[in-house]
Parts: sequence; structure tokens; C-alpha cells
Amino acid sequence: MTTSTPVSTPFTAESTALEVIQGIDLTGRRAVVTGGGSGIGVETARALASAGADVTLAVRNPDQGRRAADDITATTGNDRILVAPLDLADQGSVAAFVATWDGPLHILVNNAGIMASPEMRTPQGWEMQFATNHLGHFALATGLHRALAAAGGARVVSVSSAAHLRSPVVFEDIHFRERPYEPWAAYGQSKTANVLFAVEATRRWADDGILTNALMPGAIRTNLQRYVSEEDLARLRAASGGSAAPAWKTVEQGAATSVLVATSPLLDGVGGRYFEDCQEAGPNQPGTRTGYAPYALDPEAAQRLWEVSEETLRG
Repeated sequence: MTTSTPVSTPFTAESTALEVIQGIDLTGRRAVVTGGGSGIGVETARALASAGADVTLAVRNPDQGRRAADDITATTGNDRILVAPLDLADQGSVAAFVATWDGPLHILVNNAGIMASPEMRTPQGWEMQFATNHLGHFALATGLHRALAAAGGARVVSVSSAAHLRSPVVFEDIHFRERPYEPWAAYGQSKTANVLFAVEATRRWADDGILTNALMPGAIRTNLQRYVSEEDLARLRAASGGSAAPAWKTVEQGAATSVLVATSPLLDGVGGRYFEDCQEAGPNQPGTRTGYAPYALDPEAAQRLWEVSEETLRG
């Protein structure tokens, strides 16, 4: 991590993305938001656009992306909203996106994801949640490294989750080839990987002016929950010792921490950290679902994951 002083902001769990970005001028800055066609992705993109950024929505469904782009233009008056196809589970798609990018990139928001899906695998045999949530974003960010370095002061945003508390990266069997597949363990592992990526990317790239932080957006009802029933949520709450429903956020509130990490001057010089509710999080306390697990910020695990990821992508 770049510094040791915890970051504190005037914002809260109730703050919205537009409130967080108020007063910030992103004119002339270029941003990419993966999964920018729906959910907190579109609200993240809307906030960046409202501050004047040129925003590319990197989406699996270009038609949905174009509808989102039109809506963002209508609500912000910013017509510099582009749509580009990106399927994070398809390394060819990631490579094509990288190949078509030209010029500097100031903000990369690794937002898209899949959650608690049935067991699925890529053609390479990779477990789908790890392949999408981590490997796809890893390939995208490393592929765009030169563009990020050219920006001078770029920020990368790694959207994680409190679900990272469910599992470290199990290096001995990342892709569930030996152990039984469990959807939430797989999701948790991928979200831990998102935090570890922020740690190691900052270590490797800070001298290039690139800082990366991870975050928990909060509980927001979006199509991310397409595989999760209310019964599943009740069972998980019971298993973790809690019966209360989560404190649901609106999508505008859910995007706030992403926007904070992407743009706030309060985070100048800060990288390799984990944020939630618009504040830097502390260590997780037993019996709670807030804060970070120590294994998620472990620099040795972060370096190992980076090396394993590179080796995996080389095939």
C-alpha cells in the first residue's frame, strides 16, 4: 500500500455517485467502465459523464450499451459516450478491445461481474466466476497498461464485494477441479482476487502514476443477482449467524464508492486499499460482514496471484 494513513471522507453509505463527484472536473479525461450498460455500472458512467469525461461503456450487449449511452447523454448533456463490445470471459474479446484502444486512459473501472452462478467453465476449463471477475479484468488492465501510464495519474477501480470474506484465493485448486464446486465460495474467491489485484497493481505500477484501489459497493438489487433467490439469501444470512435483511442501497448509492475511488482528490497518492460506504475500511471483525479479510491485502498472496494469472493467460 502506498501510504499508511487511513482515508476518511465526508461521504457516507447514503451518498450518491453524483454527490461524490460534485465539483470535480473531468473535462479531457477518458474513462472505461466495464458492465457500463446496467446496474451500478451505468450510474458510475453517468457520474463520470456528468463531470465532463469521455466515457466508453465496455459491455457484452452492445444494444443495451447504446440504450444506456443515450440515457446518459439525455441526463447529462454529454454526448461523448461510446459503446464497445467486451466479453470478459472471452480472452479474444478482451484482446480485441485492447487492440482498438488508442491514446491515454485516465480511469478504468473494472465493474462487470457474475455472482454465485451454477458451475460453468470457459473453453480453457477455467471456472467462470474467476475467469470473468478476475482473469478478464486482469487481462484488460494489463493490456491497457501503456494507455494508463500515458495518462499521468491514472486510476484503476477494482469492484470487489464483502463476499471476499467467504474465501481466500485457493491457489491449490482455483478452478474447482478437485474440490466440489460451491457457487458462493467461487464468487468469494474471485472477489478476493479483485482486492489482491489492487494491491499488486499498485506495487508494480505506482511509479507509472497508476494507482489501484478495491471497494465493496454495498447491497444493491441489480441483474448481478440473476442466479440468487430470496431463499438463497435467507439461507446465507442464517449460516452466517444473522437474520436481518441487508441494508439495500439504490444504484446511485451503490455507485458512489466506485466514483469516489475513481475521482476524489482525497485519494491522491493512495493505492492498494479497500473501501466501503465511501470510507477506507478497517479489518473485518468476527461476526460482521464489513471490513477486509487480512488475506485480501496480503502482499505475498497478491504477488503470487499476479504471477499465476500471467501464467494462466499464457496457457
